[in-house]
Amino acid sequence: MKRTLTTIAMCLLAVTLVVGCGSKNNNEGNNAGTNAGTNEPAKASFKAGMVTDSGTIDDKSFNQGTWEGLEQATKDLGVESKYLKPAGTTEADYLKEIGNLYDAGYKMIVVPGFKFETAIYAAQDKYKDAKFVLIDGTPHTADDTTPKVGTNTVSIFFAEHQSGFIAGVATALQLKEGEAGFIGGMEIPPVQKYNWGFQQGVKYANDNLGTKVTIKPENVVYQGSFDNVAAGGQLAAAMYDRGVKVIFAAAGGVGVGAINEAKTRAGQGKEVWIVGVDGDQFKDGVYKDDKSIILTSAMKKVNAASYDMVKAEQDGSFPGGQTLTFDIKNDGVGIPATNPNLGDDVTTKVTEIVGKLKSGEIDVKAEKGDLIK
Repeated sequence: MKRTLTTIAMCLLAVTLVVGCGSKNNNEGNNAGTNAGTNEPAKASFKAGMVTDSGTIDDKSFNQGTWEGLEQATKDLGVESKYLKPAGTTEADYLKEIGNLYDAGYKMIVVPGFKFETAIYAAQDKYKDAKFVLIDGTPHTADDTTPKVGTNTVSIFFAEHQSGFIAGVATALQLKEGEAGFIGGMEIPPVQKYNWGFQQGVKYANDNLGTKVTIKPENVVYQGSFDNVAAGGQLAAAMYDRGVKVIFAAAGGVGVGAINEAKTRAGQGKEVWIVGVDGDQFKDGVYKDDKSIILTSAMKKVNAASYDMVKAEQDGSFPGGQTLTFDIKNDGVGIPATNPNLGDDVTTKVTEIVGKLKSGEIDVKAEKGDLIK
């Protein structure tokens, strides 16, 4: 069912991560590009909008990544972009803001996360002349989870297990030995795949590359939300107190809490690390001068997904009715190109591992399997 858009690789090259830029906008932000070399607004060929989920536009996760893609489209393509934040997280809340965007002339709407699945199912039939992009989800009814991707909708998924695997290998190679942990947000497939991939990566390094990194069951925790910053800090503190040296935090705002706890401890001279998620979180982990507690980040290029679909619509090639996968083969997942806290030898070995993933020599499972003990 899943088919990869042939233009993804080209579009990914055009996109750069602009960490934190979404925080400069108001809750109902409205951006327009400018003509090169002038201060005159670029002509907007069409309007592309976004409805956020329960997080904020600068959540270092899905909301931010999706919005950054639309901002880049505004800058590069002259598209008029705007986001709306719903009052709640029900289907009715989401449909209200989708309707508000549609009524304001935004006929392309991008939404981040599985919480929008039933809302997009309804919207794609109600607004047949609009285009919808559902990231990390597929439209279905509340009573039947059978996917129904309308001809005006694209469903996009990521191979999180692959980027988790790469981050796991890099982590084990850099630390060589010690205990690792995982903090997830909600226990849903994308977060689970990060966890399973990371553990497979650590195990691969232990089995093949001479490392000795362990992950105990009590140090794998799903907090249950993506916005409880305080809980993330508490979970991280408990793990560090138990001797964990590095935590992979795939948890949105909960992960921000873990990062804050690590920064506090690093400022006190303790050696603790965080593996970031979704985007490159290195700057978010800076605690002194240019020192950061982010060892590396398991990335999925959400910004590339939203940008790519806007460009496809502008070019008249919107892949309606399709389910696309961003994975290692089209550079839709991975770790940052620059990892200041990884040694050159580690980077070289990780590059070799990425090549083996692309060739199929290494196969990472997208489900729970032979994990590290």
